[in-house]
Amino acid sequence: MKDLVAWLIRVVCGVRALPAEALPPAPVIYFANHSSHLDFLTIWAALPAAARARGRPVAGRDYWEKTERRRRIARDLFNAVLIERQHVTVATNPLAPMLAALEAGDSLIVFPEGTRSADGAIHEFKSGLYHLARGRPGIPLVPVYLQNLSRILPKGDYLPVPLLGSLALGAPLTLGAGEGKADFLQRARAAVQQLAS
Repeated sequence: MKDLVAWLIRVVCGVRALPAEALPPAPVIYFANHSSHLDFLTIWAALPAAARARGRPVAGRDYWEKTERRRRIARDLFNAVLIERQHVTVATNPLAPMLAALEAGDSLIVFPEGTRSADGAIHEFKSGLYHLARGRPGIPLVPVYLQNLSRILPKGDYLPVPLLGSLALGAPLTLGAGEGKADFLQRARAAVQQLAS
């Protein structure tokens, strides 16, 4: 079932499956620009089957737990890590479930902008990516640039438009010794922007 869904997503988005040799072994943190609901689906679908089985998109609990159908899709199909975005406390710290997933050997698909870009620009990264890198310093962070997905599935639409998207992977990054949050986030954002050119 999951292989069929991945194939359908690749067909709809016009994105090819990534070769296994192009990816570091799990766990990995894939981080990308964010402009469409198709973003995490496309990265997940492009991963080879073994990597896809361990690849977990990180998504907002407020959206994916709104209905039983969404809950089932997030939990059963994508094994998503659902995080609190609205009422963050020490008990609902979004970093904890992400670090636990990495500790268990799973990879994460994250969007450091935090929300979808309405204008296509890659906006400033929020600090979560830095805290993940600091919390699990040996795990490679792979930049991903997604193009055209907001045109394939514009915000508010439910049916995709027949256009081609693309996905580009960059070289893995790691947090440098003594590298500060601002410098790291700027470097990570630049790695995604470089893939866009």
